[in-house]
Amino acid sequence: MRVAKNIRILAGAPLAAAALIALTAGSASAAIPINKPMTGKATYYNDAGYGACGSQINAGSQLLVAVSHAWWTSANPNNDPLCTGISVKVTYQGKTVTVPVKDKCPSCDSTHIDLSQPAFARLAPLGQGVINGLTWQFVKAGFAGESIPLSAPVEGSTIGAGASR
Repeated sequence: MRVAKNIRILAGAPLAAAALIALTAGSASAAIPINKPMTGKATYYNDAGYGACGSQINAGSQLLVAVSHAWWTSANPNNDPLCTGISVKVTYQGKTVTVPVKDKCPSCDSTHIDLSQPAFARLAPLGQGVINGLTWQFVKAGFAGESIPLSAPVEGSTIGAGASR
């Protein structure tokens, strides 16, 4: 009788673990304040390699953003809700760019974003280095048709609309 009781507990353990994981994933996703404007600052970077979402990135040529480590909620960033169609809409002095979250900024506080070099250049001259007082917000990909695919050509690029890559 005692053995049967232990088997029931062990059989129920995977279900309890799965429920705990599902509850944790739901609360992590809820932690991303979608469409809530924040005031902060932006810097830029131009590194290439694997981004925090597990895909190859090139911040020197692609439009993307690295957000503060404070917004990441999963132990495995590849499975983080930020990597599932979340973009950041940034507005500064009448200019706006919406770029996908593809990386994590370990040194940024929660209101500091690290834009890719071409995304930063759409808002301010690179020589400025830091944009203070901008407004940004998390948005779901496809927000008002403004999200820019990771592979979108950069302004001034020699790749034309009909050119093959």
